[in-house]
Amino acid sequence: MNKMKVGAAGLGAIGSLLPGWAQANIDQQINDAIKPASDFVSGLIFSSFPVAGVDIPFVLVWLIIAASIFTFYFKFINLRALRHGFELVRGDYNDPKAAGEVTHFQALATALSGTVGLGNIAGVAVAVSLGGPGATFWMILAGFLGMSSKFTECTLGVKYRNEYPDGTVSGGPMYYLTKGLAERGPGFAKLGKVLAVLFAIFCIGGSFGGGNMFQANQSFSQLVNVTGGEASWLAGKGWLFGLIVAAAVGMVIIGGIKGIARVTSKIVPFMAIIYVSAGLIIIFMNLSAVPAALVAIVNGAFSPEGIAGGVVGVLFQGFKRAAFSNEAGVGSAAIAHSAVQTNRPVTEGIVALYEPFVDTVVVCTITALVIIITGTWDPNVDPSAGVQLTSDAFASAIGWFPWVLTVAVVLFAFSTMISWSYYGLKSWTFLFGESRASDFTYKILFLFFVIVGSSMQLGAVIDFSDAMIFAMAFPNILGLYFLLPVVKRELNEYWSDYRSGRLKKTN
Repeated sequence: MNKMKVGAAGLGAIGSLLPGWAQANIDQQINDAIKPASDFVSGLIFSSFPVAGVDIPFVLVWLIIAASIFTFYFKFINLRALRHGFELVRGDYNDPKAAGEVTHFQALATALSGTVGLGNIAGVAVAVSLGGPGATFWMILAGFLGMSSKFTECTLGVKYRNEYPDGTVSGGPMYYLTKGLAERGPGFAKLGKVLAVLFAIFCIGGSFGGGNMFQANQSFSQLVNVTGGEASWLAGKGWLFGLIVAAAVGMVIIGGIKGIARVTSKIVPFMAIIYVSAGLIIIFMNLSAVPAALVAIVNGAFSPEGIAGGVVGVLFQGFKRAAFSNEAGVGSAAIAHSAVQTNRPVTEGIVALYEPFVDTVVVCTITALVIIITGTWDPNVDPSAGVQLTSDAFASAIGWFPWVLTVAVVLFAFSTMISWSYYGLKSWTFLFGESRASDFTYKILFLFFVIVGSSMQLGAVIDFSDAMIFAMAFPNILGLYFLLPVVKRELNEYWSDYRSGRLKKTN
């Protein structure tokens, strides 16, 4: 309780200072100070090579190749385990006596809340605008392949997690990179420690930026837009919005993964219903345009006209959006899935298949269809104007629908922040130790950055943090390759029990 009072007082003090900080010249000074490092790191992480006149980032190829290998290695687990995955999510095989803190559904909801966000709304609009309708086809394919990456990393997350006497757990790439690779010998043990530390550092950086400041900043921008733009009474009051959001986030994350899971298990279905329902209403209002849109998606994937880079350009835009939206291969979701109550690690890997499916195949596809059938996609779009494009698409159907979008954006941002706070916290405690002081320090820093993100236009900081998120994919996937036989052994044993009926149902 004392810590909560101290935290509240600290946030209040920060809030009283930020109105004076949030000036354009301060923003510019921060940007100028960070830009050299940001440009260097972003250039390194997003280094690219030309293919048919299109610059393809190496990290994107790294993610897609891994997803393809995992799909074939596990014999299309992303198709054959979907039915059983639904049974697990539904609770048919829950074991309340097993180690862990949350149910399969709560773990999935927490992980989904970290991936279903502004990328599904703003990023898809940009991808369709720059790549044409055909980008949607490749986006769906990349989402399908990404399901196998999620299966692999989430199975390992549970298998190598730390379980503590008080019932709490810590898991994720930091632990399977160290413990899993250590099983292969001293040389691999050293490699595992290096990869784990790199992953944890990248994850902390990503949690403060892309998983926090960017979410707060964009949700505030959308709120200002629908309330009058520059004439809105909210204009210039990002610090106030940030304080409110920080207080709400603080009340959730103070309770740890159980508190986060309770909130996300309610928010995620609610926000998904709001956004998906609004999208489906627009689609049904333009039902006659759907067949033509589907034809444009298929034809545009293989015979694009007037799109820079031809087929490669379209493929790149689709794969980029899917990879950046569902984060398959990045390793972040394995941290949330590791908290599940189960004694069979592969069960959570199977549940995790639904994460890219919902995020990319369902939500991103609905966004793309809305953009295409309303004709609001713009080949000359500014990549930072994705939310406005989607908002225009919603407004073209029903004038007040941008308000629905605003509610969805704020909920998406809020849920993403609380999930990423957990990812960053687990990486923080991996580096600095499991203690109340360590836990409290990280949470106060995280809440501070919520306010900063709402108050300032920190372009260089956001670029840097985005690079951090995708830098996580390099140590994570390298470790996954070495640990594939472990996952296959777990899968074969479990699948044999499932097929033979040896698994006990809860009800």
